Amino acid sequence: MSALFAYLAYFLPAVIVLAVIEAAVLAIRRKGDYDWRAALASLADGLGREYIVYPFLGFSFAYPFLVWVSVHRLATLPVDGWLAFVVLFIGVEFCYYWFHRASHRVRWFWTTHAIHHSSNELNLSAAYRFGWSIRLTGGGIFYAPLVWVGFPIPAVFAVVSLNLLYQFWLHADWIPKLGWLEYVFNTPSHHRVHHAANPEYLDANYGGTLIVFDRLFGTLIEERADLPCRYGLVKPLLSNNPFVINFHEWRALGRDLWQARSWRERLHYLFDAPGWRPEGRGTTTEDLRRAAVAAE
Repeated sequence: MSALFAYLAYFLPAVIVLAVIEAAVLAIRRKGDYDWRAALASLADGLGREYIVYPFLGFSFAYPFLVWVSVHRLATLPVDGWLAFVVLFIGVEFCYYWFHRASHRVRWFWTTHAIHHSSNELNLSAAYRFGWSIRLTGGGIFYAPLVWVGFPIPAVFAVVSLNLLYQFWLHADWIPKLGWLEYVFNTPSHHRVHHAANPEYLDANYGGTLIVFDRLFGTLIEERADLPCRYGLVKPLLSNNPFVINFHEWRALGRDLWQARSWRERLHYLFDAPGWRPEGRGTTTEDLRRAAVAAE
């Protein structure tokens, strides 16, 4: 296992090369209709995160808590065989599901996760557009249960990295539905729905490698042939400036907190769903679906 984890550092260069190959092929097939500026913005995001932000500003708000949990763990569970790896992999998938769901339903986490959804096209270059502030939102606390039962922190996050690596190919929108695999695994079709901004598709398909927890917890939405996916944010972000991409949601959150009339409103802005408004007429998923039904 340790030998496998050692190769994680090479994944980003590899996926960038694959994204460039896909871009070249799509540009030829679509006679130049490929958004190279968006692809370069994703590249700037990925390289900036991995080679500037992480090395020099690598602090994670979740890490001190995870260390404390590790000190008080129930047992020590080394990942020294395939059985332990499989148990950890499934555990990471379960925790990732709830982290991903919270990233869409809690605005504090959405401020960073919105960056991943900001591209108006779905392709392999969008897969590594994660944002520069991902460690500052503290999402790593969702994996604390795995550390508490005894899995080492490095092993947990190495498997998280493998989970994210699997998701790279899910961003290829030219891959069709995959038959029986759709029932168990997260597939490009499921992920197209996840990235869609159509009201009918919002807040669905949170799984990483598997789709079973979406089926179990009622968040699965199947892709429909009669409803093409519109990618991007509900209010499309048209800028390809990496700084705008990374900080537009933080700026909006700061403005709402500044203009809030009470601390109760501030707490709602921080921890309620993105789009929440005190008067009840916002742009949450529920608001948008009600508006879509009323417009029919």
